[in-house]
Amino acid sequence: MTTARKLQYHFDQVGSYLRPDALKTAREQYAKGEITQAALLQVQHAATKDLVDAQVAAGLSAVTDGEFNRSWWHLDFLGQLGGFEFYDQEASYKFHGEKTRSTNIRLTGPVHANLNHPFFDDFKYLQSIVPEGVEPKVTIPSPSLIINRDQRSDGWADYYPTWQAFLDDLAQAYHDTLQHFYDLGARYIQLDDTTWAYLIAQLNANADDPAARAPFEQTAQDDVYVINQALAGLPDDLKLSTHICRGNFKSTYLFEGGYEPVAKYLGQLNYDAFFLEYDNERSGDFGPLADIYNGRPNVEIVLGLFTSKSADLEAVDDVVARINEAAQYVPKAQLALSTQCGFSSTEEGNILTIPDQWRKLALIKTIADQELATV
Repeated sequence: MTTARKLQYHFDQVGSYLRPDALKTAREQYAKGEITQAALLQVQHAATKDLVDAQVAAGLSAVTDGEFNRSWWHLDFLGQLGGFEFYDQEASYKFHGEKTRSTNIRLTGPVHANLNHPFFDDFKYLQSIVPEGVEPKVTIPSPSLIINRDQRSDGWADYYPTWQAFLDDLAQAYHDTLQHFYDLGARYIQLDDTTWAYLIAQLNANADDPAARAPFEQTAQDDVYVINQALAGLPDDLKLSTHICRGNFKSTYLFEGGYEPVAKYLGQLNYDAFFLEYDNERSGDFGPLADIYNGRPNVEIVLGLFTSKSADLEAVDDVVARINEAAQYVPKAQLALSTQCGFSSTEEGNILTIPDQWRKLALIKTIADQELATV
């Protein structure tokens, strides 16, 4: 990492968007065997082109494919990483008021990059339709989603002599994946991560029991190690961000709690930008920002002050006050704005409409231009 700030977008986005009806229908038809993969891809590409045009019109400097190529924000990528497969785990995530589908992934062998991963072709298409002066942004899940999460690292001892050897291979698989995206032309990649919110919940639940906290603290240290190893030695003009999420399914959430229990770990991660949920009281106060920012002039803190779970528009005065409050812990010049999460982390989407999501982004741009563009 350098001391120069790479990301300077005062208005940015997490990445996922509500799927248009045509794409939803095509995916259902493909799942039933009613259309070919080529036919599905044609619909997906058309929807992605429309989305890119809409993002450009909204004033975004970096645009995504909306995650239109996947059903889940994380599993579609992880299940096609070398050494993993999909399976039905029967149990599902229990969000507040909702249960998800029961898909998961499991380890089947040594972990390695899959340079034939379909996400690479999806990026090539995105890159081909982005106009000059606008940057294509890649979003994939963090490797921490595999480390002691939902049985995904179970069975490591069948393929590795030590846990450390497993972690090293996982880091290398991600490093090689990120490098391949770069070789294809990507210069902005985001690693989405619910693990820190999971660890916040576990560390808070065991606050008075050091022995019970210890394994979660070790997992946090392992996460820092793997992520930083994955990022180490990548080209200097590659911008790398992370989005810390508390869960996002049909406008519900999975975890809650402020960042204080994990702030010291986040402050060690060698990302250029941190997208942080701050849309309601579940996210806690801004105090931990000082440790997350950790005095690093190259780091941007993207404040997720706007909910993607509701069409309700935030009050401008309230948002401005919160920006100024956050600036007590992070220089205002290092701040940016976005929604707290994507609009559709799974293909089901949140409970709002496509016009609602664009109104939300228009509000963010207006406030970002007003408060942060000239800082």
